[in-house]
Amino acid sequence: MTDPVQGDPKGLDANVDPKAMAGLTLMRRLVTSLLVVMILGFLLLIGLLVTRFPSMSTPIGFDFPENITLPDGAQAQNFTRGADWVGVVTTDNEILIFDAASGDLRQTVEIE
Repeated sequence: MTDPVQGDPKGLDANVDPKAMAGLTLMRRLVTSLLVVMILGFLLLIGLLVTRFPSMSTPIGFDFPENITLPDGAQAQNFTRGADWVGVVTTDNEILIFDAASGDLRQTVEIE
């Protein structure tokens, strides 16, 4: 007679409880379903990232203002907008603050 704790040494245990096997089958199906759902969720997440961020270009509506004219020789490196001003960082290590409505130069800040 075999020990019920150790089971049949050949792996052929004749005393298998059908309820235990049904529970294992259910558990196996649940784990497989979870795996499929996680893979689909991951693919959906990657798909959303690819479609929502297609390029790293300037977002629509953030073009350089047309009413601002930079001083001679100055090239814009970056710019930002405030409530009533526009700040332009130049390649000459300067920050130029312009009036947003008129485009007049308000202030120049030199970066050391």
